Amino acid sequence: MSAEYAAYLTAARQAAMLAGEFLRQHFDAVKQVDEALLHDIKLRLDKECQALITQRLLQDFPQSSILGEEGNSSPERAEFQWVVDPIDGTVNYFYGIPVFCVSIALRHHDEWVLGCVYDPMQRECFTAIAGGQPMLNDKPIAVSSRAQMQEAVVFIGHGTHDGSGEAGIRRFAHISRQVRKIRILGSAALTLCYIAAGRFDAYVEDRICLWDFAAARVILEAAGGRLEFAPRTPDGIKGSIVAWNGLLPLHEALQMD
Repeated sequence: MSAEYAAYLTAARQAAMLAGEFLRQHFDAVKQVDEALLHDIKLRLDKECQALITQRLLQDFPQSSILGEEGNSSPERAEFQWVVDPIDGTVNYFYGIPVFCVSIALRHHDEWVLGCVYDPMQRECFTAIAGGQPMLNDKPIAVSSRAQMQEAVVFIGHGTHDGSGEAGIRRFAHISRQVRKIRILGSAALTLCYIAAGRFDAYVEDRICLWDFAAARVILEAAGGRLEFAPRTPDGIKGSIVAWNGLLPLHEALQMD
């Protein structure tokens, strides 16, 4: 499979790094807000980055389609579909917090076949083709060997605006008593890649979109981790995830009285 999709991964990496360097160049600039939501922000740069990514990907693969946070491109039923998040961590980016990334996944029919996540501030590029060796800047990575919750560093989301706030905060408190540390980066894709690289051990989130985690899922699973997604909308775009290194007793740890 690796050889079959190598050209697609090359294009994804080039597109991610092109968009990432564009974001890096504009990091200290005044940013134009297209839409300010209660718990999120939409920037003009989101659309500009997705346009850069789309142009680069369709240059090599014009018959493929794009599903992205900032809109879709036809053909709708293409054999190959790119799933793009041009800025995962937009609020961080807007506030000058250097923790964000560009995320690009490829789906062939119904199978996720590759992922590329680029952090332009650290210049870290995570890549994988399904079934192959995941890489960080061309060096192999793997999940941690930690198997006990008290050793783990985890990300536990607790929504405040989707009806899950109270339950999420109770879960946060429940898990925090069992683990070494809790960390919240503000970027789902980077969090999952950090699990793939053995930096984190688990991630639980009730409200997440497909483009937030699609690329990082391929990388995580290639690195030996696991991710379970439960769709909560008819189109399968939004839902909840539980991800971990495959060793922690995470489901047992999440059980509350």
